[in-house]
Amino acid sequence: MAGRTVRPERGSATRELILATAERLFAENGMHAVSNRQIGEAAGQGNTGAVSYHFGTKADLVRAIARKHAEQMEHLRVYMMADVTGSAGLRDWVACLVRPFTEHLAASKGPTWYARFLIQVESDPVLHDIMIEELLASPSLRPLLDRLNGAVPDLPAVVRAQRWEMARHLVQQMCADQERALARETRQVTGFPASWEALTTNLVDVIVALWQAPATTHPSTVERKTDEG
Repeated sequence: MAGRTVRPERGSATRELILATAERLFAENGMHAVSNRQIGEAAGQGNTGAVSYHFGTKADLVRAIARKHAEQMEHLRVYMMADVTGSAGLRDWVACLVRPFTEHLAASKGPTWYARFLIQVESDPVLHDIMIEELLASPSLRPLLDRLNGAVPDLPAVVRAQRWEMARHLVQQMCADQERALARETRQVTGFPASWEALTTNLVDVIVALWQAPATTHPSTVERKTDEG
């Protein structure tokens, strides 16, 4: 009986170790410079096929990493959105966009690589699509985007979509820079590493301004707005 309970626990621990190792190696070296075999060796797995056995292909491994973090951030986002229910303030909803990501990273007891991992994923079209699929699978994300869009009703839909992408890239890149600075443990002229809370507040300030900026009339935005009625 004891053996039957230990094996699944060992399997789960092995999976978590492989996930953490893969995330770090991908973040530090890039998606195409790291093989499943290298990940297994770095994770201390004697079986050269351990990564493939537990996860399958590299794409499956990337999906598992993205899903693990997305599930943890989903809990934070749901709690934060419930706390501001009924608010019409753009800043409240922008905070619900930014804080689940930064607070998730800040809660780690050690170094983090997830933001840098996402930056590497962005460079691969197939893996990027997987990451976006996992992001959009969040049950709370669509209601949040609806709230953000409702706070800036005068912006054409195409402009709102572009600003959402700008905000997403800004959060990922700034958090990746924060991770690198913390890993070096040196304060540079740029002000990094600041505290995660200071970075969060600054990101919210900037993204609120981004969403509030007026849209210059352009033929493509006018056409899209007309098509939508």
